[in-house]
Amino acid sequence: MNALHPKKLLLSKWTAVQPQGRDKHFLVSAVVEPELPGSALEWVDIEAVHSRRSRRIRWRELRDAAQWRQGWV
Repeated sequence: MNALHPKKLLLSKWTAVQPQGRDKHFLVSAVVEPELPGSALEWVDIEAVHSRRSRRIRWRELRDAAQWRQGWV
């Protein structure tokens, strides 16, 4: 997988390898800033394109090829 930088995540597109319900395609809707300034970014909010449901995940989970594919496949 290509290098993934947390500052480039906002509005990036992702496909879940194992869809949950009808949700397969997702968009990073928000990058959650850390509470302490200077801390590393840890969380992002992803939104399902079909159902508009949103959930918070660790951004590093997107690097796991067993769970996510970059882009809408």
